[in-house]
Amino acid sequence: MPGIENLLNPKSELASELYSEDGVLLGKYFRENRSPSKFEEFTPALIQALLATEDIRFESHSGIDFKGTLAIFWYLIRFDKRGSSTLTQQLAKNLFDTRSELYEGHLTSVPLIRTLIIKTKEWITAIRLEKTYTKQEIITMYLNAVHFGSNAYGIRTASRTFFNCEPDNYQQTNAHCWLVF
Repeated sequence: MPGIENLLNPKSELASELYSEDGVLLGKYFRENRSPSKFEEFTPALIQALLATEDIRFESHSGIDFKGTLAIFWYLIRFDKRGSSTLTQQLAKNLFDTRSELYEGHLTSVPLIRTLIIKTKEWITAIRLEKTYTKQEIITMYLNAVHFGSNAYGIRTASRTFFNCEPDNYQQTNAHCWLVF
C-alpha cells in the first residue's frame, strides 16, 4: 500500500510544454499527456456532472460508500456491470496504481482473494486520502489524475484534446468547454 510519504506527496507526471514568445504552444514532451488545473477553474456544472455520474454521495462519506458497496451484490445478481467505487477510491487506484505488481503479495495469485485484497487496499487508501485532504482537493486531484482516453490525462488535457479549448478562453472557442471550465 502507498505509505504516508506517498499520500502527502503523490506523484503524477506532467507534460513539459514549449511556448513561443507570443504565447503559442509549440510542442509538448511527455510520457503521460497531463497539464494540471486548479479547483477554481472548474465550473459548478463540471463538478455536478462528475458527482452525479461517479459518486452521488461524495459529500457524505469518508472514502467508502457502504450503501454503494452493498449494492454491488445486487448488480452481480442482475449481471449489471456497474462499479461501486467512490471517487476517492478511484483516485487511490489511479494515483497510486494500486493494482500494479509493486503492491502485490503472496495471495494475489488467487482470483477472488486478489480482488478482496485490492479493494481493501483501495478502501484503506481512500480513508487515508479523506483524512489528509479536503473534498475540493480530492476532486482536483481526481480531475488531474484520471485518464480520459487518447493519452489525455486530466481534465485540462482532455478539454484541449477533444474540444480544442483552454480555461481562459472557453467562451470564445467552443460551447462544449463551458461545461468543463
